[in-house]
Amino acid sequence: MRFLADESCDFGVVRALRGAGHDVIAVAEVSPRAEDPEVVDLAVATGRLLLTEDKDFGRLVFADQRASGGVILLRFPARARSEGPLATLSLVEEQGTKLSGSFTVVQPGRARIRSRPRED
Repeated sequence: MRFLADESCDFGVVRALRGAGHDVIAVAEVSPRAEDPEVVDLAVATGRLLLTEDKDFGRLVFADQRASGGVILLRFPARARSEGPLATLSLVEEQGTKLSGSFTVVQPGRARIRSRPRED
């Protein structure tokens, strides 16, 4: 799968996905300090799911109805931070294409996949 990792995304997640053969671009490597709307637009333009730890992307995708190819929001508190890379990789391997176009929240021990309402 193809991903765009926001600057807030733990780089361990980027390494885990790359190590498993996924195509991951890190915003920090290609467009440091990009604003959130620019990051969403880049993900859409390049056909990538967005990986982030920034809750503001929920507002952009749902409240502002910004186009998105899918968002994976990682919510791991400091005590469970080391679980993030493996949990994300497991989610991708188990759910695959279900993640495209969805807003997914990954937390220790669980993931919620929410489809975006279709625009008519």
